[in-house]
Amino acid sequence: MHNRIIVITGATGTGKTTVSEYLREAYQVPRVITHTTRVPRVGEVDGVDYYFETDDTFAKRHFLESVIYDGHQYGSSYEALERGWANSPFLSIVLDTQGAITYAEKLGDQAVIIFLTVSQGQTLQQRITERGDDPNAIDHRLESDEYRRDLELPAELQGKAKVVLNDHLAEAKKALDGIMASLQVNAE
Repeated sequence: MHNRIIVITGATGTGKTTVSEYLREAYQVPRVITHTTRVPRVGEVDGVDYYFETDDTFAKRHFLESVIYDGHQYGSSYEALERGWANSPFLSIVLDTQGAITYAEKLGDQAVIIFLTVSQGQTLQQRITERGDDPNAIDHRLESDEYRRDLELPAELQGKAKVVLNDHLAEAKKALDGIMASLQVNAE
């Protein structure tokens, strides 16, 4: 059985974190711990929430993908994948569509791409509002190029990604169960 990384992607509000939590609870799929140079928030633990790095230690890692967001570096490393795979044949990670494309290109069939979508655009705005995000931050996010980009399955992932409609979590879970069943069968 070879190791797999389940890449969960889609626009803000499609349920990426919820799906990651479902895979952890139902299938014991841990999430990859990513790296950041930002300071830990209250309650965050190094090696659990993130690997908290300095600019120097961050530069020494071998990243599949990395971004600068709000003045801090974030990335997912080959080292973190290897650490995760030492304990579990399946891992998950939540990425934007650009990160998902990078994983698909660099890891081939080891990367199982799940693209989450909803049938009504206003559903996303409603979900983001309900989770308590700052109203100004919501408006800024919904107007961003990244949000618009992540609404649609990129051409680079056509035919590779498994598209999951997440209008209703129970239906999405059935689709995820099917994906996991196919991975289990293919792993043997």
